[in-house]
Amino acid sequence: MPQSLTTLLARRQPGYSLERAFYTDPDIYAQDLESIFYREWLYAIPACQLTKPGAYAQLQIGAYNIFLVKGSDGQIRAFHNSCRHRGSVICKARDGLVAKLVCPYHQWTYDLDGRLIWARDMGPDFDPSRFSLRPVHLRDLAGLIYICLADTPPDFDAFAEMARPYLAVHDLGRAKVAYSSRIIEKGNWKLVWENNRECYHCAGTHPALCRSFPLDPAVAGVAADGSVPPRLQAHFDKCEAAGAPSRFRMGGFAGQYRLARMPLQEKALSYTMDLKPAVRRPLGHVGVPDAGTLLKFHYPSTWNHFLPDISMTFRVTPIGPTETEVTTTWLVDKDAVEGVDYDLKRLTEVWIATNDEDREIVEANQQGINSPAYTPGPYSPVMEDGVEQFIDWYIRTMQRALPASAVAAE
Repeated sequence: MPQSLTTLLARRQPGYSLERAFYTDPDIYAQDLESIFYREWLYAIPACQLTKPGAYAQLQIGAYNIFLVKGSDGQIRAFHNSCRHRGSVICKARDGLVAKLVCPYHQWTYDLDGRLIWARDMGPDFDPSRFSLRPVHLRDLAGLIYICLADTPPDFDAFAEMARPYLAVHDLGRAKVAYSSRIIEKGNWKLVWENNRECYHCAGTHPALCRSFPLDPAVAGVAADGSVPPRLQAHFDKCEAAGAPSRFRMGGFAGQYRLARMPLQEKALSYTMDLKPAVRRPLGHVGVPDAGTLLKFHYPSTWNHFLPDISMTFRVTPIGPTETEVTTTWLVDKDAVEGVDYDLKRLTEVWIATNDEDREIVEANQQGINSPAYTPGPYSPVMEDGVEQFIDWYIRTMQRALPASAVAAE
């Protein structure tokens, strides 16, 4: 495909899906990493996942291997998972608990804050202060940990200021991880996002989810022009009167992030098969039992559902041109007891089924796009305006980044 990425971006037809190369080409995938995942703020983990000092979690983002660790002071930090001696990984497991950070190769030992505190036989002139672990930028947003791999990260404060009031009523400082799942979808990361950003497919694909999640775009969505249907506005007003910020807000370059508290189906109080709360003990103080779900999107790495009884985070991590990891975490109040306040199967069954159904959709989508016969098709202006908004953000973000990198995908 002798077309430069600049040309492909410029000729993209609004209202249509992307050309085949965007979903298959290794060079474009590499540029997605360089221009987006290595530059933007990425959701990493809920802070409550690291329960005590020395608890760590490892992440792979493209070529970068990093880990997050909770320090003795209770602060969470992120570091590149590479010893300052000869580069060996320090944390080999996906997660764990350690007293100190010890390189398995030559036992260089680091404190939990990244300082090198012991290195054997390095001579009298060796200065350990010069060889601390390389840090990764990190921010804690109301209990959600974000990281950025860029040397100079983009602004985070505008997003944090917008999102914090919405998240505050969910009190994630009181949360604990009830369950976490990790699946691999054999599809390009943009297909994972496109599938998420519409419910055109839901009625025919997600029987469990559709018991609680509304399909009527007039109730479950905000129009492309920003207008709000009266029924949805009434829901916003009711929740906000109870102290739970709810109205639709969007910000960032090309609408990178957005928040809105959307109603569920009539009589549904949570994502459960019987429509009742999944947990007897609420997480937070939303104040309205039928507040529905606070939808929080932040491209390129996360969408979220925050309900009165549970919170759910989803992390999207590309691992190849046609392979994506999706990690889902269910959060409940830290005092909620499994088997007493909630049943784990009942808590998770709707979204475990939904995630697997979405995986099948994305993989079939990728298989069809792999064919040279594929050509871009039109989005539904009624049901897929969210997909168009995501693709518009992607195109504009890549165009903005290209002058600095100027790569060609051929």
